[in-house]
Amino acid sequence: MKPNSIIKVTCLPLVLLLSCQGVAAPFSKGSHALSVIVGSGTSFNDDYVILGGGYGYYVVDGLEIGIDAQTWLSGDPSITKISPQIKYVFTQPQAVKPYVGVFFRRTYIDGLDDLDSTGYRAGLYFMPQKNFYFGGGVAVENYSDCNESVYTDCSTTYPEILFSFAL
Repeated sequence: MKPNSIIKVTCLPLVLLLSCQGVAAPFSKGSHALSVIVGSGTSFNDDYVILGGGYGYYVVDGLEIGIDAQTWLSGDPSITKISPQIKYVFTQPQAVKPYVGVFFRRTYIDGLDDLDSTGYRAGLYFMPQKNFYFGGGVAVENYSDCNESVYTDCSTTYPEILFSFAL
């Protein structure tokens, strides 16, 4: 279960825009985040295309509670991942904003027992413009009740790349 790379595109705060309310600043209390996940991964000696989406809500400035879903396509067996998560963005710095987060993930694998994992992530967002930011970081994921005779690794570390804009 080793993703090679994940790219996440987030539209902030598209939900507010669609409901005809004012646009909140990225990472501020009340703002929403919708994301599209695109990437590639390798598992079970097969290559996959990863597609997914997510939603997040900032309950206070910098603190996002969200959920992502991924489906791994073009490989065998089929894989689906659901991941509730919490992330904190340090909003005080102007141009570079560090973030940290934790997540729980349920992985559904066709023909095998479901896997649970926990993980954490950290990285930096760069804000060259008020309504656009991009970032990069690393995520570490540890699978519980993982049988190493079935799975190559029971923990994995992978890069994350993020492109986002406020609408």
